[in-house]
Amino acid sequence: MREPDVVDVLTADHTRIEQWFRDYERTPSAVERRRLITNIIIELVRHAEAEEMYVYPRARLVLPNGHTIVDREIAEHAEAERIMSRLDRMKPMDAGFDPLARELMRVVRGHVREEEKGWFPVLRRLMPVQDRRRLAELVEGAKVVAPTRPHPGAPDRPPFNVLVGVGTGVADRARDLLSGRRQR
Repeated sequence: MREPDVVDVLTADHTRIEQWFRDYERTPSAVERRRLITNIIIELVRHAEAEEMYVYPRARLVLPNGHTIVDREIAEHAEAERIMSRLDRMKPMDAGFDPLARELMRVVRGHVREEEKGWFPVLRRLMPVQDRRRLAELVEGAKVVAPTRPHPGAPDRPPFNVLVGVGTGVADRARDLLSGRRQR
């Protein structure tokens, strides 16, 4: 079996999130919907942070039109983060919770489609395998220290996103521990 590269790691995240989206769409339980949205938010925030810290700076350099592609991706992350920030403060019984969750699904599914069908194959073709494997390690490491809550006003470009992200990640994890909020 081959060692996973960054595209494998990011695609596995997408698959996990999509499964939680499908579970959300099938469950009538408000408690289960809240649990799933919490999982989705934690995973999406960690995933986006890792992409912005390590993948996007390299994609800018490797991909044809990399700057344009990455700027669009960052704008989509910002849109999803604004939605997640609102969802994180809501209860599943609130009138706007379900429509907002479905809006998040729409935004994320479009973003994933663009990555997986659009520039991921190009990145895989143009970036040497050793670089992709090293990037996978960096992404996995970043997810361990990344924030777990949306912070729409935080920087989304290096080096400030790295500096702020690690500190924010520590604060989020402390807050999660104290509140009992965790991925399940």
